[in-house]
Amino acid sequence: MSRIVQKFGGTSVADPERIKAVAQRVKRELDDGNQVAVVLSAMSGTTNQLVSYVEEVTPKYDPKEYDAIVSTGEQVTIGLLALALQNEGINARSWMGWQVPIHTDGVHGKARIERIESEELDRRMNNGDVPVIAGFQGIGPDNRVTTLGRGGSDTSAVALAAALGADRCDIYTDVDGVYTTDPRIVNKAQKLDKITYEEMLEMASLGAKVLQTRSVQLAMKEGVRLQVLSSYTDEPGTLVVDEDEIVEQAVVSGIAYSRDEAKITLVGVSDKPGVAARIFGPLTQANVNVDMIVQNVSEDGRTTDLTFTVTRADLRHACETLEGARDEIEYRALISDADVVKVSVIGVGMRSHAGVAQTMFSALAERGINIQVISTSEIKVSVLIAEEYTELALRALHTAYGLDSE
Repeated sequence: MSRIVQKFGGTSVADPERIKAVAQRVKRELDDGNQVAVVLSAMSGTTNQLVSYVEEVTPKYDPKEYDAIVSTGEQVTIGLLALALQNEGINARSWMGWQVPIHTDGVHGKARIERIESEELDRRMNNGDVPVIAGFQGIGPDNRVTTLGRGGSDTSAVALAAALGADRCDIYTDVDGVYTTDPRIVNKAQKLDKITYEEMLEMASLGAKVLQTRSVQLAMKEGVRLQVLSSYTDEPGTLVVDEDEIVEQAVVSGIAYSRDEAKITLVGVSDKPGVAARIFGPLTQANVNVDMIVQNVSEDGRTTDLTFTVTRADLRHACETLEGARDEIEYRALISDADVVKVSVIGVGMRSHAGVAQTMFSALAERGINIQVISTSEIKVSVLIAEEYTELALRALHTAYGLDSE
């Protein structure tokens, strides 16, 4: 007998018929002799609608009341699934986050889970009951409802799996697993049987939308085995596991891309100690996250150019901040470009293999794609290129690393 936490996203519980289908999946796990707890998101589109209601009432809202409102979507789905399970003769009960309780910090809108009192859930599961738990939410230190931020139901599921000592946490989505790259762009993309936590974390943070980054971080920390699979088919999904579970690592496991990038270049910056602090200090104070950074070699020893990336949403704010600090920074011109994309190759096999970056650079050069910025880590190489070359770059790299399906 295994203990499994099943999480179903918004598209999986989009209407009563889909919720009935989820009940059948839960029943199949129970019929196989397993214990099951279920974590649900709100119906697809519901949270967006609730957020729009808040913003229509007031653009400057109390974050505590915001959480009280947007957390109601999950209450509907957990109640409906509990009813659907009861209709199948299964003892099921719905649980809001505060009823478990799932304790979080007090940062409303993006709270972090601190601890879960799982004793009652554990007792009921041992009796054969199925707890149906609202994802995305908890209770803060002031006894107010909190929400975990977008995609927070994945984090709820992983945290509950850890607290309940589950053998696996199954994340049901509208895709049937993790692919070597976006199959909508590269039709030869392959579904991976297994991927390491580190690789999945890089892919999630670099543009792959399969899992929320925080949930992967928590799974890696707690050692929770994840499975990503589709709620529309019965095909096995992709397991996200510790590196030790994968016998032979591919050098490159996947290629991710992010269109949420913008480039800023400061021309004619004074080439002297402290200039980077004068540039990035104001951006930090303005809550602008900087990603890739490259500084050109100073030809005259006096001035240089510095290029870095921010999210597209932050581009205008970043430019305004830098313009406001122009006298302090001392630069000649500011050039911005939102028509860029970040492409990354990822694989834990890079640790023991040379030439990964060279393969990437050569494949892009052969197709006339100019690299604007480069950044690396132990298991990834990322480049910034013009957005118009996104699809060509993904296909070229997928082939260059031998990832094409037969």
